[in-house]
Amino acid sequence: MSSEVLGFFFPLSLIFSYFWSRSPHSIGRSIIERTNPVLKSLRTPQSPDSQFLRAFTKIITGFLLIETAVLGWVITEMDMYALLSYEGLQGARRIFVSIFTPEWSILGMVMTTMIQTIFIALMATLIAIPVAFVGSFFCARNLMKNSKTGLLFYNILRVIFNFTRSVEPLIWAIIFSVWVGIGPFAGMLALMLHSVAGLAKLYSEQIESIDRGPMEAIEATGANPIQVVWYAVVPQIILPYLSFTIYRWDINIRMATIIGLVGGGGVGTLLMQYQGLAKWHHVGTIVIVIAIVVWIMDYLSAKLREAIY
Repeated sequence: MSSEVLGFFFPLSLIFSYFWSRSPHSIGRSIIERTNPVLKSLRTPQSPDSQFLRAFTKIITGFLLIETAVLGWVITEMDMYALLSYEGLQGARRIFVSIFTPEWSILGMVMTTMIQTIFIALMATLIAIPVAFVGSFFCARNLMKNSKTGLLFYNILRVIFNFTRSVEPLIWAIIFSVWVGIGPFAGMLALMLHSVAGLAKLYSEQIESIDRGPMEAIEATGANPIQVVWYAVVPQIILPYLSFTIYRWDINIRMATIIGLVGGGGVGTLLMQYQGLAKWHHVGTIVIVIAIVVWIMDYLSAKLREAIY
């Protein structure tokens, strides 16, 4: 099957590349020039050599783009027949009908676990804030580049935080479930660790984009490095920090649901239990509650970010 697909799209990609190469300029430029006549008037004539090189480049680029898409289709084993088959559609219909006819008798238990999920996210964010706040100053290159010791701390912390952030919270939840046992504590630790790395990156990038004028003014008064950071850096970053923190709490509420699937506690654990028993009416109740709570939290976090600015 894969060889047939590649065999069909190979000549097609060559044909597309040939006709694309006949265009005097790129598709993107054609679209932009239709809306911006100034750019169209700035177009300069090209020499024959540059026209040949441009056409050759377009042929190679077009061919690679199409072949990459085809290769992705083959590697991911996309099967439109399975997606649209009668048996598959009937199975999907049964599940969706069950989900949207929820079992409301378990609503009290679902709300209890949902509250636990919210507090898992809240505690993970609260504990991560001071650690990420302090660490972000050591991860800002513009603050640490003036000494070898500073650069050493900068590189070490960058590596640690990049590694921590590259491992998904789901994996950390599995690790902490073995370490401290299955439950909300494991989920909170997983989210906290990932939040520290994520917030430290956002915080440090904000520090690196600050205006150096206030720093130079404070340094001219003879202030020590801590005073420079406190009086020249912190006032410039406090509002973005609050916005990033609220946004991270919003993310953690969503992630707290997912990590429950691997023993991180909260509503995710309850969802996994009913899904394993194929009780789709109960699953529907949990899904509806999660959707409503996430929507409310998203709305509140958006309003808080608007109030900050």
